[in-house]
Amino acid sequence: MNTCSNLSEATMGKRRAIVVGAGIAGLAAALVLHRAGWHAAVVERAPARRSSGYMLNLIGGGHDAVERLGLLPELSKRDLGAFTSVLVRADGTAKFTVPQAIVEAAQGARAMSVFRGDLETVLFEAVEDTADFRFGTTVTAVDQTRDGVTAVLGDGSTMNADLLIGADGLHSGVRRLVFGDESRFRVDLDHMVGAFPLRRVPDGLADGSGTTFIGPGRTAAVINLGPDRSSAFFAYRGPDTDLERGAATALEAAFGDLGGGVPDALAQLRGAPDSAYFDSVSQIRMDAWSTGRVVLLGDAAWCVTLFAGYGAGLALAGAHALGEALDADDLPAALAAWEARLRPEVAKRQALARRGIAQFAPPTKFHVWMSDMAMRSITLPGVRRLVQRSISKSR
Repeated sequence: MNTCSNLSEATMGKRRAIVVGAGIAGLAAALVLHRAGWHAAVVERAPARRSSGYMLNLIGGGHDAVERLGLLPELSKRDLGAFTSVLVRADGTAKFTVPQAIVEAAQGARAMSVFRGDLETVLFEAVEDTADFRFGTTVTAVDQTRDGVTAVLGDGSTMNADLLIGADGLHSGVRRLVFGDESRFRVDLDHMVGAFPLRRVPDGLADGSGTTFIGPGRTAAVINLGPDRSSAFFAYRGPDTDLERGAATALEAAFGDLGGGVPDALAQLRGAPDSAYFDSVSQIRMDAWSTGRVVLLGDAAWCVTLFAGYGAGLALAGAHALGEALDADDLPAALAAWEARLRPEVAKRQALARRGIAQFAPPTKFHVWMSDMAMRSITLPGVRRLVQRSISKSR
């Protein structure tokens, strides 16, 4: 069995961490570890770094986290901005429009929209010269003692460190190895979600606009911000067995009857089925996010779901808080303090996501009507101020 020991002189004497997962949470962890005086080795199952992904909103606390991590200047260059929102009928014809200016006013100044891949690119560029990366493998076994942790990789090599961070997502392998089977912690919310970028401008949409269809049990949104800047989002009530059918087949079955920009979005997905994020809507609920020298971060620890609208921001904020906590000498105490600090916000976001299901997949036509009325009311100045205050309180 091979042992990885390729530490340069610059890393000798530093505390070492293994970060499993090169997504938002993992890259943010590598960044804050470096700033806290640690050396990070990032292990990623995928053969190469991802460069695409769905659109994310960083509002309020998410925007604050980007700023605290020093990412704001570079990420601002990739900001997709706000857009005109058009609520449509099943055939794609407009019900009513919320202008871009009103959307911007409701969100407030501290908001940006970026593709997930762009956020990961900015994070990677911030850490590529300070962290080691191992792509195309992952951790298959973990052994820890009072003084350290050893990870066995799929290629047979081992890595020794002071800390192991599982930032490998909803279906975390680190969580399974160290804490137990996923079934002990995953709570299925009986819905499916699909999101993917569009390489081509979607048919039937005006530039700088997005259309949203909301019907009983489902939502379809298509956004036209130009070539390579457009995206689609789908959510519907359905069983997680749809995962076996694949994103293209399952989304076609659930949304193939719709008009507007949806048929073109689905056609683009058929041409690039691997471009989609497609998964069951689930939350991870655990009594503890760390044990000894192993800690979980981001979706691996708490997964608030896309319905919460704050997953990326919470991953960034959690990583930043972890970096601050790791300045302490007592590692278990530092991890316990970090968890106590994060838990109230995670509980809040998970509760918001559960309540938000009715927004993304209204159970009845009456709920659809109520959603329409709520969106229409945003155009009224007095109501818009109430929405602004509501968004501010939820940050």
